[in-house]
Amino acid sequence: MKPDMFERPVSILVGLGFPGEIRSVMDAYRLLVDWQAPSGDAVHSVAIKACLAALRGEVEAETVRGLFVAFAERHHLLAPAMDASIPSAPPAFEIGIVPGTAVEKSLYGIKAKGDHHA
Repeated sequence: MKPDMFERPVSILVGLGFPGEIRSVMDAYRLLVDWQAPSGDAVHSVAIKACLAALRGEVEAETVRGLFVAFAERHHLLAPAMDASIPSAPPAFEIGIVPGTAVEKSLYGIKAKGDHHA
């Protein structure tokens, strides 16, 4: 593995909310340089400085990864985790049926009686 590669990529939302992966210090640096950060954004500034230090061999890539994750969290860029091995949780509530209405409960939710679409 290259010394600037992260052990695990950081999944972020890019463009119109499409997921993308930041796999290395250089990937993180490119995104941070292109980011239009307001002045005084300390998390952005620290993350860029860490990238530069890592590219000079002064800090480990995993240190940069941690700081980049902090930046991504601050700016709501982290993509939601999509782990297929974790079963989805049951709903926190269940919608009941109101007596006397033309609605029935199905395995897939609620549908109006006579609505035979899946």
